[in-house]
Amino acid sequence: MVPELSDILKKALELPQEARAALAGSLLESLDETVDESAEEAWSLEIARRMDDLDSGKAKTVPWAEVRRQISSLLNGR
Repeated sequence: MVPELSDILKKALELPQEARAALAGSLLESLDETVDESAEEAWSLEIARRMDDLDSGKAKTVPWAEVRRQISSLLNGR
């Protein structure tokens, strides 16, 4: 890795988690050269549907700690 990139990475890793996630998302988006408008519309509709499910109580959330425990159990064969 060239020194400039190493410095940028070091500074980025010092950011709070939310800022690192936003930065990562922005970097990934910058790699997309074309935008599929139909896919964007489909995702927008899906997001709206999921938000409606949450708001109406149709969908239930699970705390991250519980999800992580379940995944760990599956990976460890328990």
